[in-house]
Amino acid sequence: MRLEPLKSVPGLVAGVLVGEDGLPLETVGEGGEALAAELASLRGTVSRISTRMGAGRVTRLSFTSERMEVVAIASGDYVLGAAVMRGHDTRAAQQALARLALEMVDMPAGEA
Repeated sequence: MRLEPLKSVPGLVAGVLVGEDGLPLETVGEGGEALAAELASLRGTVSRISTRMGAGRVTRLSFTSERMEVVAIASGDYVLGAAVMRGHDTRAAQQALARLALEMVDMPAGEA
């Protein structure tokens, strides 16, 4: 399992690896399928905004809600994301996602 390192992130609710179609390739925790679908959709929306504004390719997304913080990293055609309970530091999740994204860069397309 590629997402195994996310299991040790304090406060992790869910972690995902998702393609552009919104279907999860891998999940950990509860609510992973919903997180995967919504992150794929959010990436598409933010990418369109970024393109229209001439800001370049979107590589990282994050947002905070009343109960969770969500961080995501785009790697090629994929998004790696983690939802962490509020009150927990997201740095561990961000570092784990960054390491996983680096591993994915070396993979041939479609091998996630």
